[in-house]
Amino acid sequence: MLTDPRFSAEIDMTVPFHDVDAMGVVWHGHYLRYMEIAREALLNQFNYGYRQMEASGYLWPVVDARVKYRAPLTFEQPVRVQARVEEYENRLRIGYSIFDRTSGNKTTTGYTIQVAVERQSRELCFVSPRVLLQRMGMAQ
Repeated sequence: MLTDPRFSAEIDMTVPFHDVDAMGVVWHGHYLRYMEIAREALLNQFNYGYRQMEASGYLWPVVDARVKYRAPLTFEQPVRVQARVEEYENRLRIGYSIFDRTSGNKTTTGYTIQVAVERQSRELCFVSPRVLLQRMGMAQ
């Protein structure tokens, strides 16, 4: 089911100068920002971006993140960042892959886990909110 193209998205970008250190290598924390940009594109595909999340009465904080650096990204390197829904029951786990667009080589992998929190009560939801499942086409 999660092989459906609606559950993956990708963005193309070129590494900007302000993201690199004196050696011309991307600072490790910026990888999470690249992943967030791809995650936003993914969520927008089923009309459940951050504004729609909040309007639906839920916040979705990231509670876990992992990045595995396989090869460094450098200044002006063209890259493709892919995001895909890996789990949606009780939490939202999104997996990521970053590729060099020129060679096609995978440079980075990772994931984030988000949980639903009711906006007003700030209580953690232990099941996926119906609105998420509806937007993903998993509930009626």
